[in-house]
Amino acid sequence: MPGQAVVLYGLKNCDTCRKAKRELEAAGTQVKFVDIREDADLPAKLPLWLKAAPDKLVNKSSATWRALTNAEKAKAGTNGEKALLSDHPTLIKRPVIESGKEVHVGWGKDVQAALIG
Repeated sequence: MPGQAVVLYGLKNCDTCRKAKRELEAAGTQVKFVDIREDADLPAKLPLWLKAAPDKLVNKSSATWRALTNAEKAKAGTNGEKALLSDHPTLIKRPVIESGKEVHVGWGKDVQAALIG
């Protein structure tokens, strides 16, 4: 859906987020960038994102995930994701892109096809 405005949630220093923003803008899409750590309203957003992408939102290959204790990691499978992601926003798989009522997580080929074509 090139040309449609989207909100991209990510980190300023995340290469994937910068690449997604650059490619979306090159396709004519207006992108509003929101920093997950500083500007996102995570208490309001996390329930929506978890409902839309329950199996994708926790980035289990991140350095933050590897630094967690086993007890903290156990929260990821017991409906404790919201608290875990609120406490550790860098665990959120990036970028999270809101396009209308749709939520896309990551910048894989499926997300690119859905947003750029």
